[in-house]
Amino acid sequence: MANEKYKRHSAMIDPDDTVILLIDHQSGLFQTVKDLELEELRGNVVALAKLARLLNLPVITTASAPDGPNGPVIPEIGEILPEAVYVPRKGQINAWDTPEFVQAVEATRRKTLVMAATLSNVCLAFPAISAAADGYNVYALMDASGSWSAFSKDIVLARLTQAGVIPTDVIALVSELQQTWARPEAQQFAEIHASRMPNYKLLIESHGRAQQVAQVGNQDADKPTTLRKLAGEIVAEIAVEGSGDLMIRASL
Repeated sequence: MANEKYKRHSAMIDPDDTVILLIDHQSGLFQTVKDLELEELRGNVVALAKLARLLNLPVITTASAPDGPNGPVIPEIGEILPEAVYVPRKGQINAWDTPEFVQAVEATRRKTLVMAATLSNVCLAFPAISAAADGYNVYALMDASGSWSAFSKDIVLARLTQAGVIPTDVIALVSELQQTWARPEAQQFAEIHASRMPNYKLLIESHGRAQQVAQVGNQDADKPTTLRKLAGEIVAEIAVEGSGDLMIRASL
C-alpha cells in the first residue's frame, strides 16, 4: 500500500521498502530445532508467507544443500508464494556469501530486510550481520527461526543486537506492517493474527457471541447472524460455518 494512504512514523518498518528473506527453512534442519515446537515454528513461517502475499512484498528464498540431509524447503512456502525468487547456493553456509543472493536483494531496490532462517545461530545470524554491515536495515524474526537450544538462541540474540540487527517476532511484524484496522484487508490480517494466537481467536468469538446476544437475544444467538453497526463504524458480518469456526468480515 502507498505510504500516503497509511501514514506511519519514520521509525516504523515501511512495507514499500521491505523485502522478505526466507533462508534454509528445510525439513531436515527443522528436525534439529529444540527452542521452539516444530508446529509453532512452521506455523510462524507460514504466517509470514501469508503476510508477504497479502501485502505483495517481494520474497527471496534460498536453501542449503537441499539434495542432502538438510532436506527440501517446506512446501508451504512455494504453495503460498509461487512467485518468490529462489536462489540456489553452491555450498555457502552464509547466504550473503552467494553473489546471486545479494544481487537478488539489490534488484528489489529495497533497503529494509526482514529475515527468518533455520538455524538462527548460523543461517540467520551470518547473513543478517553481513547485510547490516553492508548498510541494510535488518530485522530478524526470532520465532520464525529455530535453534538447537534455548541457550543458543539467547547467545545469537545478543550477537545480533550488538551488530545492529533488530530482533522482532511474527505478530509484531504483522501489526507493524498492518498499521491500522481501517483498511479493506482487515479480515485477512485478523485471520493471520488468530492463526498464531488461539486466544485472540477466542476473543473474537466471545465478542461475536456477545454482539449476537445484544442484537437478537439468547434464543437466536446461535443462528448465523449479520450484525451491522452505525454508519462510520466497523461492519462485522459474523457467520458460523458448518465446521464450527467463526469468521468475522470487517470493513469500513
